[in-house]
Amino acid sequence: MEKNKRIEAVRKEAEGYFQRGEFFCSEAVVHTINEFLGRPFQEDVVKLASAFPIGLGKSGCLCGAVSGGSMALGMAYGRKHGEAMNEKMFPVSAALHDHIKEIYKSTCCRVLVKGYEFTSPERKAHCVQITGEVAAWIAEKLLEDPDVSEKIEAAQA
Repeated sequence: MEKNKRIEAVRKEAEGYFQRGEFFCSEAVVHTINEFLGRPFQEDVVKLASAFPIGLGKSGCLCGAVSGGSMALGMAYGRKHGEAMNEKMFPVSAALHDHIKEIYKSTCCRVLVKGYEFTSPERKAHCVQITGEVAAWIAEKLLEDPDVSEKIEAAQA
């Protein structure tokens, strides 16, 4: 499948999980990227992302999609005990943060949803869009990395 179509498919998958109420933002990103990578982690890895929605457990701080996105990047660039830190981990995670901040002017949940009634369909649509943007951005970066894209191709073959 063409790169742009794959990225859009990831975007729509993450958005769909959130829109349908199957997952919140962070969970949708983690689940979608785990699937995209060929399930390197068991399905219940999404449980690790369950504390992040609505800005870290409803505190309104860091956007849950960004938190989940950083976790998802760890699926590709993270380490196990005793391993050296992957040199790509910090720059790519910081770049995700900067990408979302550039588009939405913040990565703080309460700022991102300011002006929306929390239970409104407009607020949910806004958050669904951010979730999709995070997942799509991650998919694009992973496909651009030859080391990771090889694994994606093998997993999806």
